[in-house]
Amino acid sequence: MKSSRKGRKAIARAQSRRRSGWLWLAAGVVAAAPIMVMLIITIMKSPGPRTSDAESASLQSPPATIAKGAENMPPWPAPADAKAAVAAAGLPMLGSEGSVEHIHTHLDVLVDGKPVPVPANLGVDSRRGRMSPLHTHDDSGVIHVESPVKRKFSLGEVFSEWQVSLSVNNIGALRAADGKVVRVFVNGTPQTGNPAAIMLGSRFEIAVIYGAPQPGETIPSKYDFPEGD
Repeated sequence: MKSSRKGRKAIARAQSRRRSGWLWLAAGVVAAAPIMVMLIITIMKSPGPRTSDAESASLQSPPATIAKGAENMPPWPAPADAKAAVAAAGLPMLGSEGSVEHIHTHLDVLVDGKPVPVPANLGVDSRRGRMSPLHTHDDSGVIHVESPVKRKFSLGEVFSEWQVSLSVNNIGALRAADGKVVRVFVNGTPQTGNPAAIMLGSRFEIAVIYGAPQPGETIPSKYDFPEGD
């Protein structure tokens, strides 16, 4: 009987210790809860990189309708100094991609029927971690507009960032002569006048073509953008 009573007392003591442990644990959780809530709120409110007022203000000007660049023969690589090229386009370098104006346009450049690649990282300064609101990520020809303000962007600004001269009579060093001309199409429709003044649009296909027009030639009129673009 004594052994039985001792056993019951030992069990009671163990149960009491367990209850005490759970109470202390619960008290700790309750005490820590306000701290955790404040931590979560702080994280949620912590701002990421923001566009400065000066950067946003510089985007309030009308889009450039001239293309400032060199008159060189293709192919045309991305400029070594992205910052200077973006400045030539009249655009700022941002610390992060904007989301107020977010569209994609596809650009094809054809010279005598052959494609000239639009290079990756136009408008991107990888070393400094900054980029233009108008830029490319790869050589697919997709032009990304990711701006912190609502604004139009022009084909002239693209070519200025590329540092390739563009006008009604030339692309780089390629000049209209001997039956060869500069033509621009938007979604398969021919455009007239200054090509640098053409505005980019959501899911537009823009084709800039140099050479002698050919019977039955194929003009790019549509681009299959990835899902979500």
